[in-house]
Amino acid sequence: MEQHRTRPPHIRARRETPSLPPQAARGGRRPAPVRRPAPPVVRAVRRFPNPRLTGLGGGLFCIAVMVVLGCLDALTFDSLTLYGVLFLPVCVLTAVWVRRNDLVTAPIVVPIAFAAGLVPVAQGGDGLGARLMGLVTALATEAGWLYGGTLLVGLIVTVRKIRLMNRRRQANRRPL
Repeated sequence: MEQHRTRPPHIRARRETPSLPPQAARGGRRPAPVRRPAPPVVRAVRRFPNPRLTGLGGGLFCIAVMVVLGCLDALTFDSLTLYGVLFLPVCVLTAVWVRRNDLVTAPIVVPIAFAAGLVPVAQGGDGLGARLMGLVTALATEAGWLYGGTLLVGLIVTVRKIRLMNRRRQANRRPL
């Protein structure tokens, strides 16, 4: 069976009209944005690696690094304070390297990683109960590092989210 065209004839007539000139020829040219040179600190930070981890990848990174640091600390210095100090850079890296879509996961993963890495460092006895009591005691005595790292991650993630929302808002305001 033969199929007939269903388009009305006026559409063909519209195609035959000349197309509009490009945007630049109509005077729609925008001035180029003025670029300021970046400060030296920003240029130094841009030279660092910039991986983008998913929420799961950021969690695995943070937990794996904290467990390794906890084992190294238990083998060398056996100091809970050193473990807490080493926790802060891991928090910053996790908050900076997580993808924009997964920013919410960073403040959730960091306390879990702190507790997971604390297991080898915590002082405990031979039994499971003594080991668990040592972990709870270490969590209680080192809560300042835990709260500080979580707060640091929360601040970094909040600033990144606000910057992302501002960029999107500015992109939506630009005329086409």
